[in-house]
Amino acid sequence: MREKKLWVPAALAGGAAGIVNGFFGGGGGMVLVPLLMSRCGLDRRRAFASSVAIIFPLCALSAGIYYARGHLDLVQALPYLIGGLVGGLVGGKLFQKVPVVWLKRAFALLILYGAWRALAG
Repeated sequence: MREKKLWVPAALAGGAAGIVNGFFGGGGGMVLVPLLMSRCGLDRRRAFASSVAIIFPLCALSAGIYYARGHLDLVQALPYLIGGLVGGLVGGKLFQKVPVVWLKRAFALLILYGAWRALAG
């Protein structure tokens, strides 16, 4: 019964992440992780891991839309994709080894950095 009650908040959290991702070209995870924890009752590690699994198809969809509209240069994006794949592999392997308190701090710093860059630029 609990799973049925979580379906609506989970769908709304995914919708919010999709809107943010489509609008800004990324960043849906910054919305999704807190919503997965507060509205869906996931612990921090499950929220981070679930966010990655949810964001992947959202990013693929957003990239496809940007590409179809001529706003994506795949040649310029390739080095970032390669670096991102390596970083994702390393991050995924280190994920279980990093204490939750440090995950919280790193996530908070990432959000603050993003906010600072958005306001400064």
